Amino acid sequence: MRAWAVGGPQNGVVAHPHLPDPSAHDALAVPAATRRWLAVTAISLGVLTLIGAALLRPTGDDRPDPEQLGLASELYDATVSDTDQGPCSGTRPSEGVPCDYVTIELQSGPDEGDAARLEIALGAANPNLSAGDKIVVSAGETGGSTAGPSYQFADRQRRPVLLGLAVLFAIIVVMLARLRGLAALGGLVGSVVVLLTFALPAILDGRPPVLVAIVAASAIAYLALYLAHGLTPMTTVALIGTLAALALTAVLAAAFVALVQFSGLATEEALFLEAAGGGIDLQGLILAGVVIGALGAIDDMTVTQASAIWELRAADPDMPFAQLYASGLRIGRDHVASTVNTLLLAYAGASMPLLLLFVISAQSLGTVANSEVVAVEIVRTLVGSIGLVSAVPLTTWLAARVLRRGEHHEAPAEPGIAKRLPE
Repeated sequence: MRAWAVGGPQNGVVAHPHLPDPSAHDALAVPAATRRWLAVTAISLGVLTLIGAALLRPTGDDRPDPEQLGLASELYDATVSDTDQGPCSGTRPSEGVPCDYVTIELQSGPDEGDAARLEIALGAANPNLSAGDKIVVSAGETGGSTAGPSYQFADRQRRPVLLGLAVLFAIIVVMLARLRGLAALGGLVGSVVVLLTFALPAILDGRPPVLVAIVAASAIAYLALYLAHGLTPMTTVALIGTLAALALTAVLAAAFVALVQFSGLATEEALFLEAAGGGIDLQGLILAGVVIGALGAIDDMTVTQASAIWELRAADPDMPFAQLYASGLRIGRDHVASTVNTLLLAYAGASMPLLLLFVISAQSLGTVANSEVVAVEIVRTLVGSIGLVSAVPLTTWLAARVLRRGEHHEAPAEPGIAKRLPE
């Protein structure tokens, strides 16, 4: 702990140590010239992001037809009012093919308030509905000029529960982080908006998925970092480190996806998209997934490293650059050691049914890894992890250089002016 003496050599009174105001420390640590350099870099990268967004903007042309994919585009809310069982239509009771006949009351759509009857074949994949259940139904046209729409069961109604969970999450975040947590939630909403209004529609329009993912990830990084952490030099350092690590991730992903020769048709969803003939680059879609998937872990790493360097600089303003960088790198190594399996567990958790099928098949580990559906996840995990690890030295070096540009010069002691005593 540092002690401070007040007055000249004859005065030995020691005052209580205190921490500097963060904004004041920031102004001392980063001189105006460095701030301008950071601002110009951030603005230039932001302009490039906006230009990319303008060139790749979705237009809505040449998109796959939902009907060709077997997807329902008209979905309505309904409530189950009664259920009974009987033989499925087109079968005889002696054939033993039972169905649930469900009477519903429509809560939305053109027939709101009317009753309709659903026929649902019994089976593990279909729900066991009872009176009062909230469901979602899809509408399709029946034959005949006067016939109205026919309705089929689509899914259970889960939106109220999901909304309640989202509200609970928001309350907990704001209670813990207060205004910063509220700003972080704004960044989260912004990320969803970028994905839903730009990235996904642009890919559906046939734009290059890799370029779309890079532009979208850059826009999300700007929103998430600056909303959550403010317009500060530390945030800009984290942003530059994030974009540099993402660029490396994109290059590595492109190289290894080409080397392993993925077709992009390993999943049922990809086959549907191919059948629709929408002109989507399925191999590029894999690359886009790598970039977007790695972003969340990378920006967490860069913010942590930038913050660590700022705290080290505040603790010892006279620390040499080499020591500052080495200390920050040690912190980064600990962080990497604890998060190196983050992406692996995320992808494995999303693919549990598939992994169970491979275990049941009793295939060797090498055979399982060689299959495209698993190899895609391996490439995503390893390339994303390389990008995550690379963010540590990149951000640490940049933060240390930025802070060491603002050398701490202490004014000569004068009577009545605080002077730091040797430790």
